[in-house]
Amino acid sequence: MNVRTTIRSVVVAAAAAASIVALAACSSGAASSSGETEENVYGLITPGQIRVASLGDAKPYTFTDESGEFTGFDVELFEDVAGRIGIEDVVFTGQDFSGLLSAVANGQFDVGVAAIGITEEREQTVDFSDGYLAGYLTVMSSPEAAISDVDDLAGKRLGVVQGTLQEAYAVKNFTETELVRFPDNNAAISAVNSGSIDAHFLDYEAAKQYAEQFGLENAIDIPSFDAPAGFAIAKGKPEFQAALNEALHAAMEDGTWKELYEKWFPGSPMPDQYLPSAEQTEAPAETESE
Repeated sequence: MNVRTTIRSVVVAAAAAASIVALAACSSGAASSSGETEENVYGLITPGQIRVASLGDAKPYTFTDESGEFTGFDVELFEDVAGRIGIEDVVFTGQDFSGLLSAVANGQFDVGVAAIGITEEREQTVDFSDGYLAGYLTVMSSPEAAISDVDDLAGKRLGVVQGTLQEAYAVKNFTETELVRFPDNNAAISAVNSGSIDAHFLDYEAAKQYAEQFGLENAIDIPSFDAPAGFAIAKGKPEFQAALNEALHAAMEDGTWKELYEKWFPGSPMPDQYLPSAEQTEAPAETESE
């Protein structure tokens, strides 16, 4: 073999090696662009960690305790679910509810966990796990406000947290009421106590906590079983959604959900559909696919 042939062979080999490296890089780039690899099948922002957008003042669902740690029914339930899919590193961060879903949708967080009602409008922005909680909406006021039914809200100033089910319900149903929007429940309850608004529209369980703390009363309770709470995730993550659903139903079936509900909602009616199948009063209705 002469020198020219040797040089040509070296060049060809080098080019082939470069092509393999380039192809590997392209393949790696394609995988990383979607966020899903064999090591990160759920497409998490940081493999092995779930970043959660939540609320710091939605007791007993999600709130921060005296040490600044997140706790509550939704927090403990999600941590259990995450553990079942093999992830122990769960980081909660407080957000205003009005921007929570968009933060999940644009990839700032992996999941939104804050008793978020599943609605068709919200499903345009994010995907959801199956539902895990249903309850009531409550109009809370001071005893002096003389509010006992919906008709009494006419002409009143009613607080709502922007972006919540309560706001959507109030816009549709309380047409003669002046709605005053707040970033969170604490701000609205402060406004009730100061007299700048007449009442606040919030979740039933959260209202119980404020009633005990400030001497307010649940003036009106409204059933809200058509929009159960679910975990919000960005669209296009079917593996993550399926894993959350499987773990969530396992937590219901083995009684974990029930234990947490009894811990955080003592004395409250328990939604039958989330109990272990052996404890349900009647089998869930089956639907035929079309």
